[in-house]
Amino acid sequence: MKLLKKLLKITLCTVLALALLAGYLYWEVTRKTPNEPIATDDAANPLITPLGTTMLSGHRSGGGIAPENTMMALKNCVESEEYRLDVFEFDIHLTADGVPVLIHDGTLDRTSDAAAVFGAEGVKVGDKTLAELKTLNMGAKFVADDGAAPFAGLSGDAVPEELRIVTLDEALAYLEQSGTYHYIIEIKNSGETGCQAADLLYDTLVRYDALQRTVVGTFHNEITAYVDTTYPDMLRSAGFDEVIEFYIRSLLKLEKKDGWNFVALQIPTTKYTVNLGTSRLVNYAHERDIAVQYWTINDPGEMAYLQSIGADAIMTDVPDQGAQVLVQP
Repeated sequence: MKLLKKLLKITLCTVLALALLAGYLYWEVTRKTPNEPIATDDAANPLITPLGTTMLSGHRSGGGIAPENTMMALKNCVESEEYRLDVFEFDIHLTADGVPVLIHDGTLDRTSDAAAVFGAEGVKVGDKTLAELKTLNMGAKFVADDGAAPFAGLSGDAVPEELRIVTLDEALAYLEQSGTYHYIIEIKNSGETGCQAADLLYDTLVRYDALQRTVVGTFHNEITAYVDTTYPDMLRSAGFDEVIEFYIRSLLKLEKKDGWNFVALQIPTTKYTVNLGTSRLVNYAHERDIAVQYWTINDPGEMAYLQSIGADAIMTDVPDQGAQVLVQP
């Protein structure tokens, strides 16, 4: 009986200790940290901005103001008299005939009238040629702040060119003749197709002399490895696994002997429960010459907070609101 009581007591103490440890760990990874942001004026990485300034990036080229990843969205940002973008962010998929086009999803339904045009739902970008995709209205599902869907009824010849799917080459040709911008471009394809997309992206960036102004991202480890091996001069952001390792090392204050192959963390704040929007993480990155760029931040208060802890760029669907908050370099 005494042994049973002793075992029960040990068990209860162990459970309590584990519960306290779990509570502490949860508090530690979800809290805001009090660390003062470090000075970054002399940073070697040009993506790291001087303390107190943050680059403004249009997520999907300002997809909250105009249909995302379209020429209309690009023009809306370039021609705006209310704000100035530092960085254009967009995503690319390859078409069936191997052309990189700007679109986030692998399928076409969420943003276009593909179901009506092709007679089926769930049509993949990679199953259609560029000519076929050019028949779509990429603003068909866009809904403005007031609830209106101004482009929903347009089809066929009535669709303006700026609402048809835009190629990577078309986008850069327009942007590069409009100004000098930075770019954040995500390769959405995986496997061999993703590697082909990386090849085409690299060649295009070299042709427009934009290689050193572009950070390439991907969620696919095999594409990260391919870029590192094939294009060591291509700037890239951290992959998902790298972000996890980087965060753990920042918590434990551990160094990585062979350093990091990425120049930027492109991360959310609390999307995955763990709070990545902390001064501790930003400082740890800056001390290792790595920029910190946050997505997708649409709340002005959160934008202001992230700037206060040293964020180098904020990707937002509403750059008009971001410009009212952020001090840009």
